[in-house]
Amino acid sequence: MNVKTIEKDHACIAVVQSDKVMIADVQSSLDFIATVQYDTGCNLIALNKEAITEDFFRLDTRLAGDILQKFVNYQVKFAIIGDYSHYASKSLKDFIYESNHGKDIFFVSTVDEAIERLTRYPLS
Repeated sequence: MNVKTIEKDHACIAVVQSDKVMIADVQSSLDFIATVQYDTGCNLIALNKEAITEDFFRLDTRLAGDILQKFVNYQVKFAIIGDYSHYASKSLKDFIYESNHGKDIFFVSTVDEAIERLTRYPLS
């Protein structure tokens, strides 16, 4: 896991890049949140899509909802960086669309877009 800390508009953003799956289930998401927050002090986190189990993107597993609820509960804004164009599921596309119109969870294609989205609204 490679973590880069970025400061923008008085906000601390942890940009995490990993070649291995970091988030495979609810417990690993909690471990991930705790580790990144402890190591960086950031409540804004961006992670490459490949570091999340592919089951997350199958909404029938309910994994996405369960995991993302942990980020919201712990007041961590989260951006997932990657390409989503190959997913055919209309419900996943709708989920991504709705998330991107909120203030806490974002599905983006670049690090720059993640930083912009994560710093757009101040933490409550």
